Amino acid sequence: MHNRLRLTAIAATTLLTTGAVASTTASTTASAAPNRAPSTSLVVNARISAHCSFDRIVVDVKGHLPPTTVKRVRELRYDASGRKVPLPGKHFLEIRLSPAAAHNAAGKSVYKGPRLVKPNLTKLKGFALTGDFEGVVHFGAAFNSRPDYTTKRLHHPERFVLDIAHRNTC
Repeated sequence: MHNRLRLTAIAATTLLTTGAVASTTASTTASAAPNRAPSTSLVVNARISAHCSFDRIVVDVKGHLPPTTVKRVRELRYDASGRKVPLPGKHFLEIRLSPAAAHNAAGKSVYKGPRLVKPNLTKLKGFALTGDFEGVVHFGAAFNSRPDYTTKRLHHPERFVLDIAHRNTC
């Protein structure tokens, strides 16, 4: 009986010691990686351009490129207020990056791109930053006709690309 209690005490001490060493190692490793990407990606810019057979939207990200989705929506609304985004068009795409932010930890905007533009390209008629709230950054794109599009994730530097096809104009 005495030996069983002694073995249980030794096993418990070993487990506690191993856990403490593992915890110390993990915290040391985390603090020793100063060049690690921030946990929340920062959306720093967006660009639009026209090409012979497509219009292009590029979203530049500092840090790791977060999961990004594009979906068709009936209308565009600003995240915080719910107000309708004043862009021309009958068809709209919503671009969602999450987890991401367009501001730093102090709340200052790091986003240097357009907030709302009406470029009147072959397909793309409007583009806006529609939200930067609770770890999600939203953009909206407006079109007169239903857009056919493809997406790409490019690295070094990190960026998301949305190409909207149209007839060749060159």
